[in-house]
Amino acid sequence: MYNNRKTKPLAEMTKDLVAVALGQKPADLVIRNSRLVNVNTREILPGTDVAVYGGRIALVGDAEGCIGETTVVVEAEGRYLTPGFLDGHIHVESSMMTVGNYARSVVPHGTTGIYMDPHEVANVLGLEGIQMMLEDAAGTPLRTMLTVPSCVPAVPGFEDTGAVIDAADVARLMTAPQTVGLGEMMNFPGILSGEDNAHAEVAATLAADKVVTGHYSVPETGAGLNAYIAAGIRCCHESNRREDAIAKMRLGMYAQLREGSAWHDLAEVSHAITDRTVDTRLVNLISDDTHPHTLVADGHLDHIVRKAVACGIPILEALQMVTINVATCFRMDHELGSVAPGKLADMVLFDNLEDLQAEEVWIDGRSVAQKGKFTDRVTDHPYPEKAYRSMHLAPLTDNTAFRIPASSDGQAHVRVIRIVPERVFNEEIHLTLPVRSGCIEADPAQDVLKAAVFDRHTGSGQIGHGFVQGFGIRHGAMASTVAHDAHNLLVLGSNDDDMRLAANTLIASGGGMCIVADGQVLGHVALPIAGLMCERPAEAIAADVAAMEAQWQRLGADMASPFMTMALISLACLPDLRLTDRGLVDCNRFSFVPLELEADQA
Repeated sequence: MYNNRKTKPLAEMTKDLVAVALGQKPADLVIRNSRLVNVNTREILPGTDVAVYGGRIALVGDAEGCIGETTVVVEAEGRYLTPGFLDGHIHVESSMMTVGNYARSVVPHGTTGIYMDPHEVANVLGLEGIQMMLEDAAGTPLRTMLTVPSCVPAVPGFEDTGAVIDAADVARLMTAPQTVGLGEMMNFPGILSGEDNAHAEVAATLAADKVVTGHYSVPETGAGLNAYIAAGIRCCHESNRREDAIAKMRLGMYAQLREGSAWHDLAEVSHAITDRTVDTRLVNLISDDTHPHTLVADGHLDHIVRKAVACGIPILEALQMVTINVATCFRMDHELGSVAPGKLADMVLFDNLEDLQAEEVWIDGRSVAQKGKFTDRVTDHPYPEKAYRSMHLAPLTDNTAFRIPASSDGQAHVRVIRIVPERVFNEEIHLTLPVRSGCIEADPAQDVLKAAVFDRHTGSGQIGHGFVQGFGIRHGAMASTVAHDAHNLLVLGSNDDDMRLAANTLIASGGGMCIVADGQVLGHVALPIAGLMCERPAEAIAADVAAMEAQWQRLGADMASPFMTMALISLACLPDLRLTDRGLVDCNRFSFVPLELEADQA
């Protein structure tokens, strides 16, 4: 269950645990004299022992009677013992690593379990991609709970993907032992409009008595939000404003406050609880997307807890938000989320609660990390050849694909996507751009780059064109196959030559991210597994990403994780304006819109 290796279900262990608690049988492990962070009562209990047998906790209190000749005794010496941290919403693919290397990276930071939504790989490789990720996860100690991707594609009819997952597929996956729920239901327009497949996916999840996770990204907290929650959706990580988060909590929905590599929401949404006196049991802290350089430099959930405390959230409440609150959200608090008798022995020892640097981490009562180093084993899972052949695009031999014909000579009045650094939403703005030789061009003077999205999955030849403002790039081009959620080939640039070089670099490498200027590749991270991941460790990828981001800054971009911001340009379920391989999408009305404006709109 949840890729543990030896621990039996509680139903098979009751007599043994009772015997250990009563001192009739020796514990496997006793952690002695800790300051226990009791997340059940939000208090710290000094001088507390914990006895573990068979991967489960038998006793919390005075465990001297549980110690025998074979018992491993760890002297906590007054250090703080917490439950293992749980990330309630994460896309492992965004780390650019396999699940094995991801586990090696996050477990030393105190993360013992994740609720994984592999909809990135599912949009490329479908059900086979999900199975690849699960097989990879099975070789790690990290508890990996599956929330079945609900939106493949994210918004049907607006993009081309490598696969489609429908309600029948969801129903079948609900029987998998790793499955705990449905991944983020981004198709909230489908839920609100009564679309059959969206409701059938939710119904299959509810019928299996599992959790439906949400994605309600519009700033509407009235009838629409009520309707969305009434459909059975239990949690949502898309709160960009404090009023979004508190509205969801008041309606009984778990507000998952996000702090990822590029999405720095906590500073704003934390006010939902720091500006008022409210019960915080419906709050989770989650990462959503975390790049390898963030994991290496800052950490994982430990970093987010530190950030929450800096935003004014008391430390014990912040710790509840990554332990018991998450487990309760997924109806797994009978197994996870607290250090209590009968629970799985997932625990973290800290020297103090200010720095929050994990001294030792246990999963199933087995030590898996010490002093920031992963000490357990991972059985690396070889991905099949199909995973390395996801770029169905021929090299571009000329610049024709990047030409955007204008309706008239001189100037063009167009819709432009204006990105908002460190936030997931963007803005539609209207600008006048130059026309040369009958084609609309980028305008670096206005900080406007040309954009193109290529269908890399079906061979359709479909290309969507648009313009983007806000990166600060005056010359050069960037390309990425990490382009949510269809993960088509996205290219931005000031000129067609550099855009073609960037595109061809990724076509040749099987996907990834790159930045070029003046005919030279300045930075390149190859991600040949589905165009999303590679088999290299976090430190190696982080070094390449850091070098590439240094080139972004050299060319003018000054923001956190610019490639992650770039990757959302094509996500057609977030307001306001997005670009897919099929064209520009108004994500407030969910309709395609022309690039050029009508005369009365200009």
